[in-house]
Amino acid sequence: MLTPVALAHMIMGDGGVQRHGLQLCTDSFTISDVVRLINVLILRYTLDCTLQMDRQYPRIYIKQVSIPLLRSIVISHMHPSMYYKLGLKN
Repeated sequence: MLTPVALAHMIMGDGGVQRHGLQLCTDSFTISDVVRLINVLILRYTLDCTLQMDRQYPRIYIKQVSIPLLRSIVISHMHPSMYYKLGLKN
């Protein structure tokens, strides 16, 4: 289960703010594992996200349109110093 706490930890540890969204660096995951995670993000949290390849590494890209919803899911589980990953100032 990908809980809001686990998702917040993923963002704080391996999340990177992008120009138009947020990228989760899932470099050590297989493509099928990343697709499984994307399916959870879509079905459980209704986040608009895609699989992107960065060189040979599969990564999850959460689109800007879903960032407000993502914030509401994880912000209470994140340290304020990490708010910039959600496009906020701490």
